[in-house]
Amino acid sequence: MNLSQLRKRPLAADGQANAGAADEIDIAGCATMAYSSEAPGHPVEHLLDGHSGTGATRWISARPDTIEHILVEFDRPQTISRLVYEVEEAEKERTQEVRVEVSEDGGCTYRQILVQEYNFSPGGATYQREEQRFNLRQVSHLRLTIVPNKNGSGTATLTALSLYA
Repeated sequence: MNLSQLRKRPLAADGQANAGAADEIDIAGCATMAYSSEAPGHPVEHLLDGHSGTGATRWISARPDTIEHILVEFDRPQTISRLVYEVEEAEKERTQEVRVEVSEDGGCTYRQILVQEYNFSPGGATYQREEQRFNLRQVSHLRLTIVPNKNGSGTATLTALSLYA
């Protein structure tokens, strides 16, 4: 057996291939990202840079203990069947809440589709990957509201964001 001819490739940390899924929405190519703040060195585009898992690049708010918003404004309405995002906090014990809302009327009204809390403890849980399935049609805007300090002090952060048609 000649092992020098072995074809191989590394798997991502979650066991899936690194290549994006065929149904992944190219957020950077079809939407504007609006945000309430970003820390120097941790811009909102880190959510879309393809890095994920513990220790990956991330968006971090510039303001501690402040509710923050990230708004994805689509150029044309989108069908969304799946939402994947990641959160990580390795330094402080706190509870962060993420709310997701969608608009189908150009941002005039929003409907809440998800509320999730994450309890972080540097001695225990520091990372969470969330994957939710939906049947959303004609989404013009997707809004994430991040409450960084439901329990404890902290700064809003998200590691990655992916949407799928």
